[in-house]
Amino acid sequence: MTATQDAPATQPEIGRERRRKEDQRLITGRTRWTDNIVLPGMLHMAMVRSPFAHARITSIDTSAAKASRNVVTVITGADVAEEQGALPNAWPITPDQVTPAHPPVAVDRVTFAGEIVAVVVARTAAEARDAAELVDVEYDELPAALDLKAAAADEVLAHPDLGTNKSALWVFDSAQAGTGGDVEEAIAKARDGGVVIEREYRQQRLIPAFMEPRSVVVDPTGEQITMWSATQIPHILRFLLAAVLGVSESKIRVIAPDVGGGFGGKLQTTPEEFISMVIARRLGKPVKYTETRSESLMAAHHGRDQWQKLTLAAEADGTVTGLKVELLADLGSYVSLVGGGVPVLGAFMFNAIYKFPAYHFACQTVLTNKVWTDAYRGAGRPEATYAIERLMSELAAELGVDPLEIREKNWITHEEFPFTTVAGLEYDSGNYEAATAKAKEMFGYDELRAEQLRRREAGDPVQLGIGISTFTEMCGLAPSRVLGSLDYGAGGWEHASVRMLPTGKVEVITGASAHGQGHETAFSQIVADRLGVPFEDVEVLHGDTQIAHKGLDTYGSRSLVVGGEALVKAADKVIEKAKPIAAHLLEASVDDIEFSAGRFGVRGTDQGLGIAEIALATFAAHNLPDGVEPSLDSDATYDPVNFNYPHGTHLCAMEVDTETGQVSMRKYVCVDDIGNVINPLIVAGQVHGGLAQGIAQALFEEAVHDESGTLVSASFVDYLVPTAADLISFEVDHTTTPSLTNTLGTKGVGEAGTIASTPAVVNAVVDAVRHLGVTDIQMPCTPERVWRAVNGAGRGGSDPTTGDAAPHFGGAEANQHSDAADTADRTDGAGQ
Repeated sequence: MTATQDAPATQPEIGRERRRKEDQRLITGRTRWTDNIVLPGMLHMAMVRSPFAHARITSIDTSAAKASRNVVTVITGADVAEEQGALPNAWPITPDQVTPAHPPVAVDRVTFAGEIVAVVVARTAAEARDAAELVDVEYDELPAALDLKAAAADEVLAHPDLGTNKSALWVFDSAQAGTGGDVEEAIAKARDGGVVIEREYRQQRLIPAFMEPRSVVVDPTGEQITMWSATQIPHILRFLLAAVLGVSESKIRVIAPDVGGGFGGKLQTTPEEFISMVIARRLGKPVKYTETRSESLMAAHHGRDQWQKLTLAAEADGTVTGLKVELLADLGSYVSLVGGGVPVLGAFMFNAIYKFPAYHFACQTVLTNKVWTDAYRGAGRPEATYAIERLMSELAAELGVDPLEIREKNWITHEEFPFTTVAGLEYDSGNYEAATAKAKEMFGYDELRAEQLRRREAGDPVQLGIGISTFTEMCGLAPSRVLGSLDYGAGGWEHASVRMLPTGKVEVITGASAHGQGHETAFSQIVADRLGVPFEDVEVLHGDTQIAHKGLDTYGSRSLVVGGEALVKAADKVIEKAKPIAAHLLEASVDDIEFSAGRFGVRGTDQGLGIAEIALATFAAHNLPDGVEPSLDSDATYDPVNFNYPHGTHLCAMEVDTETGQVSMRKYVCVDDIGNVINPLIVAGQVHGGLAQGIAQALFEEAVHDESGTLVSASFVDYLVPTAADLISFEVDHTTTPSLTNTLGTKGVGEAGTIASTPAVVNAVVDAVRHLGVTDIQMPCTPERVWRAVNGAGRGGSDPTTGDAAPHFGGAEANQHSDAADTADRTDGAGQ
């Protein structure tokens, strides 16, 4: 038996552009998605879903379906009412939050179009789907609460038994918290000699639209019940299955195999997962359910969906003095796993990079008869960034100054870090000046401003607009004590293990489960550098609760800054455990042992042993110091001490045809500061993907319901996800101010592009036509909406979307037009 010879990398792995080691199997199909799993005797499920947004179930006739070929059983909500439990809400944001019970299968009433009312189990998926068409359900349709503002006024109740649609009111006030002054005083003072900007913005409802639809397989036939699921959260799913269904957690194994995207859309414990477990246990056979694309768009959770009313106070020279934020947030028909808390995350980011002396935030969450909302890439931070970055550009326009100038006047300078914000967070590091200067140079800011002026003076029908977003975000969720203070139901730690194999190879086990982020590559680079072993000798294992027995999974840009830090600590423990063994073998004092580049040496001599030699000697255990266990394997659980705060400057140039409303992107530059970079290729991919999603919100995507609550954008014919042909090549770069709160100096990157890009694009579109009297265009900025805004400007305050009188925030009469009226408008933008 011989150990692999140590072969330290010729250059550090951290900072190296490594191609992702997992991509070879993913792009060649040598992998296993949940829907690929086939088990002996496996049955297939199909869901019968309600066509109504709100209705009583008066009867369900399953006889025809049960008589169909190869159908094993048909199960209704009444059949499993006593055992199916209710889906959990892990984040009750106030003690008096109104939370309707959420059964996996509706029993007597449906509360959104697409809710499950029965499950057909058959020997093939096709037979199950065919039989599902034969289930005859009689409904007594009820009025549906669909419009967010009307629902907030309790005009129609989504759950009549609750007596209200108002779920929770969450408030933060800087004067009460002791982090700043009184907002009302700041606003009153600004009205008398200063500037007050009041705006109302709409965050449209979005659909995560992940590449792989949700899928679940449950095998109850072994000693343990094993569930494979296309999920972001195998550990949390395991815990909640046990808690809700009364099964011992030790008897449940959850595996997230390769998962084709999530974006928060798989940050759920879903009705389909719970009912699959119930039915598999009932029948004693493996079962599988894979949703169709239409089911995914209709019944998987949605994101965003807010009305935002903002008031900004400033002195006459543009120095900001106060910010007041009032939100209505649509929860949908149920309070989902963390959905109620998403706006709370945003609450700490409306002040962004600016030194507001006073701040007030109030969010009313509201129940409606639509599918529930929850985290979607950025989770509250994009909503906040959009509002404040739109507002700062409005302040600049009001004062007649360049929008970059007003930002620089108010942002935190690099000398002021660490900086405690008016929302009570401590930003540890940053340099907004450096990122902005680099972005301006790459963008050709002054030249494009000069071109914009020439076009305006010439009356060119195609106008040029320049949009700005200087943003920061809080990510790396999160210190457990902070989450506890916000009544979140779990912690923010992450767990990792490092196993030294006898041959010198390394197995890394992480509780952070990947769904496309490149964990296997980045984590291999971190461990390779820390232990001084070749990159190729590191194997990363994840996504299986029996292999990675502890973890809190992947969301909130936490994988690297929390999970990576746990790996560092575990690797450091390996080194410390190896030092006494190295000292014994080298006949030296432990105090004289030094470790560098994978070798343990004796200070002041050329004696040394490689880590692979120590691993083999430890395995053999023939010559170990007394009292030393024969193992180098080490675990670590890391709880972050703070969030971390990546930031950046995004600049966008848009061309707008004032005669047709057509918009096209001319140039997009972003300079992000994410601290130290582990792998520039992975970072670029994360930024590009994030940009595509943020730009899609600005220009393309919107979940549209008709007047009865049916989702009319339930296919990719109507829900406009952009392709590469709809976008341009982005110019991406970065500056570096390392985080001071973790040893790697890293900050999150997974959500940055999405958070920053939406306001940059909309600011550019509005900037192109502001001289024509346009101050806002409701997202998505489709050609018809842009055309209406241009042609409605100066006509008595028309709503840029509809031409109707602009609604008042919170009024019952607001936004009375049907979403269906926008369908043609949206599809007109398909060729942007």
